This record gives sequence, structure tokens and C-alpha cells, in this order.
Amino acid sequence: MDASLQGHYQGAAPPPDNPGHEALDWLYRFVAAIELSPEVAVHSQDANGIVRFWNKTCADLFGVPVAAALGKPFSSLVSHLDRQAEFDQMIEQIWRTGQASVAQDWEVQLADGTRRWLHSSHFPVVRDGAVQQLFCMEIDITARRALEGNLQRAARVFEHCRDAILVMDPEYRVVAVNHAFTSISGFAAEDVVGEQLPSLRLGVHDRTFYDEIIGNVKRDGHWEGEITSVRRTGEEYPAWVAVTAIRDSQGKLTNYMAMLADITERKRVERAARHLAEHDSLTDLPNRVLLLDRVQQALAANRRQHKQFALMFLDLDRFKQINDTLGHQAGDTVLKEVARRLTGCVRGVDTVSRLGGDEFVVLLADIGGVDQAAHVAGTVLQALARPISLDGQEITPSVSIGIAICPSDGQEAVTLLHHADVAMYHAKQHGRNEFRFFSPQMNAHVVERVQTENMLRRALERGEFVLEYQPEIDIGSGRTIGVEALIRWRHPERGLLMPHEFIPVAEECGLMVPIGEWVLREACRQARAWRDEGYPVVVAVNLSGAQFVHPDLVRRVDEALASSGLEPAFLDLEITEGVIMNGDGVAAETVRALRERGVQLTIDDFGTGYSNLSCLRRFPLSKLKIDRSFVDDITRTPGEVGLIPAIIAVARSLKLRVIAEGVENAEQLRFLKQHGCDEYQGSYASMARTRPSLTGPRP
Repeated sequence: MDASLQGHYQGAAPPPDNPGHEALDWLYRFVAAIELSPEVAVHSQDANGIVRFWNKTCADLFGVPVAAALGKPFSSLVSHLDRQAEFDQMIEQIWRTGQASVAQDWEVQLADGTRRWLHSSHFPVVRDGAVQQLFCMEIDITARRALEGNLQRAARVFEHCRDAILVMDPEYRVVAVNHAFTSISGFAAEDVVGEQLPSLRLGVHDRTFYDEIIGNVKRDGHWEGEITSVRRTGEEYPAWVAVTAIRDSQGKLTNYMAMLADITERKRVERAARHLAEHDSLTDLPNRVLLLDRVQQALAANRRQHKQFALMFLDLDRFKQINDTLGHQAGDTVLKEVARRLTGCVRGVDTVSRLGGDEFVVLLADIGGVDQAAHVAGTVLQALARPISLDGQEITPSVSIGIAICPSDGQEAVTLLHHADVAMYHAKQHGRNEFRFFSPQMNAHVVERVQTENMLRRALERGEFVLEYQPEIDIGSGRTIGVEALIRWRHPERGLLMPHEFIPVAEECGLMVPIGEWVLREACRQARAWRDEGYPVVVAVNLSGAQFVHPDLVRRVDEALASSGLEPAFLDLEITEGVIMNGDGVAAETVRALRERGVQLTIDDFGTGYSNLSCLRRFPLSKLKIDRSFVDDITRTPGEVGLIPAIIAVARSLKLRVIAEGVENAEQLRFLKQHGCDEYQGSYASMARTRPSLTGPRP
């Protein structure tokens, strides 16, 4: 053996002239040929698995120098991982049979933990019928296996991607499609491979559209956007497409790739979300967001083409009573039926919207003038006047309508809505179930009302309310037996205001409960002060409807009595018959609790509303008050005073005292006394008092 090879081969060199050593001579020549091979790692081992040959490529591949490898078991240098037993069995078979193995790929782990893929071939050296040496030739295929793995993974991704993928050549001819493309479009691979992209039935767009895409991809390397695509069945569907240019390492264009996603479901969800955001959940009408968008479109049309349009603001009359008496489910039924009827009163170009609660707004687009708006409003009033059946009951809704015209009443959406609302408010103030057009005078009135409301909210804090006391006279004795507390507002700018000038505003803005509580406390305090001075009189306090149904009423009465020290019998709470009739079981419980405490209760303005006498009989009341309108009839229309004796007779049947309000002269007083009325109050009573002051410390 050549001396340069001696270090790479461990074994005795046979004499070169020995003809029996021909096989080994061939081996030496083989070793000399492969020793310096830069591509193939070659090693050999004996029957005990000891390494006898280790070329330089082997040393580089396994990271083990020649000197360190020779004489070592091969299994200590290289592990065949989970296939070690299979490898050992193959080596054993070669030694036993002398047959070379089939070349295989093996994943091995080196002594330093590094893993590699090797393509191995094993050749036995046979002498005298026995294997003398086993050579192994191995090629490092780690990089190739990694590339194959990447290709396999890419192929799996390609096939299992949920989006359709088309691979095209530089001329946009399809070379491959994945399974998702077939699933989405219905076209098989053979239907499209070889075809040019613009010629495919992928969409309803023309060739120019695809040319624009190609131009963008050539310029920017990428394009994506939404297209309308077509399935094999002819069905159109929305798709999101991304086209990308693919280049090799030298920058040369090799392919184009298009990814297509069916966005039908996404578009449906987007439409549903947009619908929810722009429509009322109960009636499915456009809400404020969509209405304002439509108004902006109408304003733009007005600026461009001078087209008039109208906004109708609608509010159902007494809708709260429906919710309170029949329940919110019945109220929802009414709202849905109103929405249906409103929609039937307008054209397709108009918009019916619900702002919330019982408020609706109708946009009448491109109207010829105010007459057309008035005609629609009249149609709406008639449509809503038809009864609605609710669980066997019929109710007849009505609506108050305010109308603002663009451009005369405003040229901004917020302004027009406000003006229509102002007009609707005036329709309610003047009887309901009608429509009104906006006017500047209406707006001035509303501005004044808003100012009144704002100042009213601060009036309690500033101590601007005062009470005046009107005496209640016993007709038989002429003595003052009680007083009615009447609230006044010392307005810092307008002077002393009577109740009718601010109480309606207080009721609408929810201030009647705190104002009523102040009246209750102040009246009890004053009544106790008079009693301490030797003037024990009953003080009458009017309760608003909001106070009477408030859950804290009884507790607040207890607190007012306790803080003032007034006995309950000297407090008379006046309630209108309408309030007590609408209170149902809650009203009966409240009346019972107050009467158990000894507080007196009077039905105020009796005869002006709807009274159910059998229902009144259930309430332990103290007194009935005859409304001043009946007392006025005594002198104005003497022939129409028959109701007063009837009211007194009813009171007697209910074992109640009777008091008449608004007595202004002696003739009225004589009539009342003649028919058995117990008490009276009014300007005549004030003039007949021994003390002149109505606001002084004593009655």
C-alpha cells in the first residue's frame, strides 16, 4: 500500500507478489482511487464493526479525524436513530451472505448531536468465499432532503389551502390549480390548465379589466382587490383576488400566482352588520344613523337641483298609557303596526325611520311643495286612526306631526330635525292628533320654554318658590277650617308666576316630584306653626300624578309630618280623579296606607274626568271637591246647574264631605248652601276672612 494511504487504512499489507492476494490488490487500488474523493465519504469495517478505513471526506462529513476514527466501532461514531436495529440487521445480513445492500437514505446523528441525511451503499470484499471487509460509500443529501421537505410542505399547503390558488407562466397560462379552486369555482384542473387567465370564466369583467391587473402586477409585482367571479354553474359570487409575480434568484420572472377567496359569507355578514347598525331592531326601519345619511343625500340634491324635501317628526299620543296599562309587549306590537302603516303611506323614494321610543321621522324626498307634505300628513293621520287589536282589546292610536321644509326651514340636517320636532311639540300642545308646519314663532316659544326649564331646575336651590294659602270655609259656621297651599314662583326676571305658567313645564321635565316634596314639607311646617299660635287648621296639598305613583310617596309624607311635628289629621292630600282611577292596585294600596296614618284624602276637580263610582267606593276617601267650572254655571247658566246637587248626592252616598272651589259671589254661596255643600273656597272666601293676608303667618 502506498505510504500516503497508510494512515487512512488500518490493516497488514500483503506481499505484492502473492497471487492469492489479488482481491486485496484490487482493494488497495480502489482505496487509492476514492481516498481523495470530494463528494463521497468512504469507510470500511471488519466483522466486529471496527473502522479500518476512513477517507478525508468521511472525516469532514462526520467531524471525526482519521486517527480518531480508525480502530473505533462505527456505531460509536454514528447513530442511525430509530432505525439503528434495522441498520444493524442489514450489516449482519451482508456479512452473512456476501451480497451488497440496496442503496438507502438514512437519517443519522453524529457524536456531537448533529443530524444529517446520508445516501448509503454497502459493498462486501469477499475472499475465499468469506467476507473480509465491508466498504460503505455515503453521500450527504441533507440539503436535498431539506429541499424535498420544503417542496412537500409547499405541495401540501398548495393542496390544502382553503383559498383557490392558480400558478401561471409568464404568459399567464395556467400551469397548476389546487383543490380549493375546483371546490370554489366548480372547474376541474383539466378545464383551466393551459388556458390564459383573461380567457377563463373567472368573472364578469371584460378584457380591459384584466389588462389593468396585469399592468399593475408588472409595475408593482402585486395586485389585489375584489372581483365578481362566476362558478361553472353560471352563479356569480364575490371574490377577493391577489396576484403576485414570482422571480428566481437572478430576478427573472418565472411565474405568476393568483389566490382567490370566496367572500360570499363575509359580504353577507358585513351586510347584516351594516343593517343592524343602520336599522331599528324592533321595527326594522332605518334608525337615526341611516336617516341622517339619507337627509345628507337629500340636502346634496337640493343644492345641485334645487329639489325641495320635507321632514315629518311624528310622536304617538299618550303612548306611555299603553305601556303602563297593557304592558310593554303590547306597546311593541303597536310600534310595529305603526311602522307598517307609515311605510304604506309613502313612496319608495321616501324614508320612514324610528328614532327610538314612540318617535318616528319621515323623509319626503323631492316634493312639489307644502301641499304634498300636508297630503301625506293627512294620509298618515287617517291610516293610524284605524283600531289596533291587542289580545281582544282594540285601541285607536293617534299621532302628532311636525313638518319642516327644506330649504325654507333650514339647510342642515340637525336644524331641520329640530324644527320638525318644534312643530310636533306645538301640535301636541294644541290638541294632539294633528299636524303643524314649523314657523319662527314656534321656535321662539320653544326657546322660551327651554329657558324656563333651565331656570326652573335652579329655582329650588335658590329658594324662589313660595306658598300662598287660600282659606277653606265651613258654610254652616263661616269659620276657616282649612287652607289650600298654592305654589308661586318668584321668577328673578318675570316676577311672580302662577302655577299654569310653569307647572306644565315642570311636569314635562320631571321636576314635579322634588317640587311637590318641597310644597309638602313647607305646608306641614306652616300648618304646625299656625297651630302653635292657636290656629289649628287643616292644610291641603295638591299631589301631582307623578308624586302619587312614586314609590316613596308614603315615606316622604311620614318624613314631612315627623320633621314638622304636624298631626296626620291636619294634612289633606288632594288627588285628581283621573290620577286615582289610573292607579289600579298601587293606588288602592297608597290610599289605604295614608288613611291608616290618619291623613285626609280629597278628590280634586270632581266631575271633569271619567269616574267609576263603584271603583271610588273602594277608596277610603275624605272629601270631594266640586270643580270651579260647575260653580261658574250657577251665575252664568243657571239652567245648567243640575250636576252640583247630583255630585253632592254622590258624595253623601260615599259618606264624603263636599267642598266647592272658585266661589266668587254670594249668589253662588247661597246655591251651594241650599243644596247641602259643606265647605267652599275661592276669592269670595278670601274677602270674607277676618285676616286680610293670604301669605301671612296665620290663616
